[in-house]
Amino acid sequence: MSVVCLGGSVNSLRQRTEPTHHLIRADVSAEPSSVQCTLQGAPRVPAFSKDGDFVIGGIFSIHYQLYTVINSYTTKPEPLKCTGSLNTRVLRFARTMIFAIEEINNSTELLPGVKLGYQIYDSCIAVPVAIHIAFQLSNGQDPVFYEGSNCSQSGVVMAAVGDSGSTPSISISRIFQSFSIPLVSPFATCACLSDKQQHPTFFRTIPSDQYQADGLAKLVKHFGWTWIGAVRSDSDYGNFGMVSFLDAALREGICVEYSEAFYRTDPPSKIKRVADVIRRSTAIVVVAFAASGDMKVLLEELVQDPPPPRQWIGSEGWVTDPLLMSFSICAGAIGVAIQRSVIPGLRNFLLDLSPSKVAASSVLTEFWEDVFNCSLTENAGLNKRVCDGTEDIKRLVNPYTETSQLRAANMVYKAVYAIAHAIHNAVCEETNSTILCDKHISFEPKQAFAELKKINFSRNGYHVYFDANGDPGAFYELINWQKSESGVIELVTVGYYDASLPKGEKFHINGNLTWLDGGTQVPVSVCSLSCPAGSRKVLQKGKPICCYDCIPCPEGEISNMTDSPDCFLCPKEFWPNPKKDACFLKPVEFLSFDEVLGIILAAFSVSGACLALTAAAVFFRHRTTPIVRANNSELSFLLLFSLTLCFLCSLTFIGAPSEWSCMLRHTAFGITFVLCISCVLGKTIVVLMAFKATLPGNNVMKWFGPLQQRMTVVCLALIQVIICTLWLVLSPPFPIKNLTTYKEKIILECALGSAVGFWAVLGYIGLLAVFCFVLAFLARKLPDNFNEAKLITFSMLIFCAVWITFIPAYVSSPGKFTAAVEIFAILASSFGLILCIFAPKCFVILFQPEKNTKKYLMNKN
Repeated sequence: MSVVCLGGSVNSLRQRTEPTHHLIRADVSAEPSSVQCTLQGAPRVPAFSKDGDFVIGGIFSIHYQLYTVINSYTTKPEPLKCTGSLNTRVLRFARTMIFAIEEINNSTELLPGVKLGYQIYDSCIAVPVAIHIAFQLSNGQDPVFYEGSNCSQSGVVMAAVGDSGSTPSISISRIFQSFSIPLVSPFATCACLSDKQQHPTFFRTIPSDQYQADGLAKLVKHFGWTWIGAVRSDSDYGNFGMVSFLDAALREGICVEYSEAFYRTDPPSKIKRVADVIRRSTAIVVVAFAASGDMKVLLEELVQDPPPPRQWIGSEGWVTDPLLMSFSICAGAIGVAIQRSVIPGLRNFLLDLSPSKVAASSVLTEFWEDVFNCSLTENAGLNKRVCDGTEDIKRLVNPYTETSQLRAANMVYKAVYAIAHAIHNAVCEETNSTILCDKHISFEPKQAFAELKKINFSRNGYHVYFDANGDPGAFYELINWQKSESGVIELVTVGYYDASLPKGEKFHINGNLTWLDGGTQVPVSVCSLSCPAGSRKVLQKGKPICCYDCIPCPEGEISNMTDSPDCFLCPKEFWPNPKKDACFLKPVEFLSFDEVLGIILAAFSVSGACLALTAAAVFFRHRTTPIVRANNSELSFLLLFSLTLCFLCSLTFIGAPSEWSCMLRHTAFGITFVLCISCVLGKTIVVLMAFKATLPGNNVMKWFGPLQQRMTVVCLALIQVIICTLWLVLSPPFPIKNLTTYKEKIILECALGSAVGFWAVLGYIGLLAVFCFVLAFLARKLPDNFNEAKLITFSMLIFCAVWITFIPAYVSSPGKFTAAVEIFAILASSFGLILCIFAPKCFVILFQPEKNTKKYLMNKN
C-alpha cells in the first residue's frame, strides 16, 4: 500500500513512505494550502478488527507460509497472501488479545468510559507481509484525507502487539520507530532488540534470549554435559540466541561438537544434511534454539530414520508447543519455558464459538472447517461434508483449546494490559476516588510510548514493568517432557531459573526428571570421561578443550579432584598415597631396635661385649699364669675394657637420633677405638722391646716399662679427645631429617656438622692402626715360642681391611644403612681384635694348660 499526495508539501510523508519503495506523486500545480492524500493499492484485510476510541494493532503469524508468485513485470503484482496450514496455537494468542481488550472495555477501574479497538493481522511469519502491515498500521485506515500538509494521523494505532517471531519484529520496530509507535512483543526474544539505539520504541513482556541462553548453559552444566550438539533456526531468533548460548557455554566450560542452522523453507536436502549430522554425532545432548515451525520440519525428517537416542534441550520457542509433543524421539526433553499462568475466563471465551460466530471471520471459518473437516457453505468439496451443527469445540483436543498451561498467551495478555495502562495514565485522572477519562483528548503514539516506559502494575499475581531496555524481569520454568501412564507426553515443571536472584541461587531443580528413552539415569555426554583424582588432563591436539587424555601424576605429585588440569607437589614432609590423590606424612625411617637389622646388630654388639668380659674374666682368673703375665697383663685388661666399650658404643648408632646421641656416637666411637689401638700399639712395642732386651748389653726395657706404657696409651688417647672436643665445640654432629635421599620417606640421621672433624677422628684411628700394623709385621718372625706379634699382625690386617672398605660403603649407603655400615665396621674390627689376640690365649688357658707354663714359653723354636 502507498500514499499519493496531490498538491502541497510531501516532506512530512517522505520519511514514512520511502522505506516501502512505493510511488509518491505530488501535483505541484495544486494549491499548497489544499492537500489531498489518498491510499493507493488494496489494503490488507485484518483477521480480526473492531472500532474503538483508541485502536491497538496486533500482528500474529497465524499461518505458516507465504504464497509467493514470480512476477513477470508486465502486469500489476498481486497482493501477498498467506497460505499453508493454520497455526491454531497462534490463533489462540490472537484471540487472547481480543479477550484482554474485551475485559478492559468492561472494566470500571481501567479506562472506564473508553472503548479500545483492535486491528489484528496475519503476518504468516513473512518479513514482507510484516512490513506491509507495519506501514498500514502507521498510515491509518481512512482512504482520503484533507488535513492540510498533515495527512497521516487519522486511524493510526496507538501501539501494537506482536509479532510472533524476532525477525518480523525487528522489521516492524524499525518502521514504527520513525513514527514513535510503540511495539510490545509477547514473543520476540532476540537480545538484539534490547539495543535502544536501534529499537527505541520496542518493548516486550517476554524475557530476552540473553537470559534464556544463560539459563540453558547452566542447565547443561548442571548435569555435567560438556560435549553437546547445537541446532538453531536460521533467523534472528535462532542466530542471535545461539551466539548468546555459545558464549555462555564457553564460560561454563562446555564444548560444542557441531552447530547447524536451518529454516523451514530450506530445501529438503539441507534439512536432511542437518539431520544426518545429528545422527552421526557422538554428542548425546542436542541443544535446539529454534522456532516451533522450524523444529517441526527437522523432527519430521529425523523420524524418517531415527538417530540413536538423543537428549534434547529446548528453548522456549518450541519446547512448550503441543504439536511437537507427538514426536516420541524427543521424549525426556528438558528446556526453559515462560512461567505458567492462569487467566480467569479465557478458556470460556475461546470455547465460546458457534457456526454463526465463526462465519463472521474468514480465519475462524478456516479454523472451524480444518479441525472438524467440514464446510460451513453449501458448496462443500468432494472430501468435506457440510457442517451440520453437531460439531462441539469443547470436546476438541487441539492447541487452540489447550489452556492447561498458559505461558505465551499470558505474555499477550500482559502486553495488552501494558498498553491499556499507558493509555489510561495519559487520558484518565482520578479525583475523589472517581476515575474520569477523556476519550476525545488529543492523544498520539509518542505519548503512549512515553507512558509505557513508566508502567508498573500487577495483574493476576504477575508483576509487569519494563527496564531501561524495554525488557521485563527474567523468570523461566524448567520443564520436562514426561510420558504419562497412557503414553501421552506431558509437560512437567521440574525447576526454575530466576535471573533476579544472586549468583548461585538463580538455578534450581526440584523435581524428578525422565530422560531419553524414558530412563531415570542422567545420560552422559562428554568427549572424554572425567580424569579421576591422581591424574591430570592433557588436551588432545587439534580438538576442543573438552577432549583430553588422562595422564597419571608424576612421582611426588597429586591431584585431589576430578578433571584437574595440573598436579601439584605435596608439602615438604608429605608424600602421595598409592592413588596419588592425597598427601600423607612421610614415614620416618631410622635404624631402630624394633626392626630385624637393628635387633641383629644389637645382638652382635651385646655378644661382643659379653665375649670381651668373658675373656677378661678368664684372664683375671688365670692372671698368675705365664701366658697372661708374658705380654703385659695390665695392657691386656685395658684392651679388653676398651673393646667392651667399642662393642657397646655401636648401640648408640641404633634408635632415633637426638642431639646428645649424635654427639655421643661419633666421639665415643673415636675415643674408644683410639684407646683400643693404643693398647695394641703398646703391646706391639713391648714385644719389640722385649726382643731387643734379650740381646747382650741391651737394656732398652728400662725405657719402656709399665709407666711409659701407660703414658703412651694416655697420650695417644688424649690427642683423640682433643680432636673430638674441638669438633664438638666448633661444629658438632646434630640430628637432621634427610628429605633428599628418598623422596617417599624421611630419614632421621646425624649430620656430621664438620666433615673435617669426622675425617680427622677417622684418620687418626687409621694412622695409629697402620703404624701398629707395620710394627707388628716387623715383629711377626721373632723367635719366641708364643710370639704375640703374629696375632697382632692378623688383627691389624683385619682392622685395616674393614675400615678401608668402610669408607666407600659409608659414603654410598643411603638412609639407615649408613649407620648400619658404621656399626658393622665397628663390630667387625672389634671382633677381629678380640678373636685374633685373645681367642688363642684363652684356648690355651682353658684347653691346653700344659702349654701355659714358663718352660714351654721359654723353649725357643
